[in-house]
Amino acid sequence: MDYKIIFSDPSIEDLKNIVRFIAQDNPDAAARFGAKLIESVRNLSTFPRLGRVIPEKKDEDIREIVFKSYRIFYRVKGGDHTIEIVRFWHAARGEAKL
Repeated sequence: MDYKIIFSDPSIEDLKNIVRFIAQDNPDAAARFGAKLIESVRNLSTFPRLGRVIPEKKDEDIREIVFKSYRIFYRVKGGDHTIEIVRFWHAARGEAKL
């Protein structure tokens, strides 16, 4: 059974800010990049533990995948077969606020 992917409010805000920033120079590239970020989490529905455990958290259910310069943090909720995308975090921003 595939997991349902949901986006937290902070992750949606992160995505909006990323696209807005890129759109200052190139609106078309911003839309494409935003879509690629969303697409990068699609495999999690089938492979929820695909990403690595976040070293800072050491919690089996809080994981990350990396897409270009972005760490995409997510939480596996096995009981209700849900993946919650927690944040889209640019590596240059330092330690993530989870």
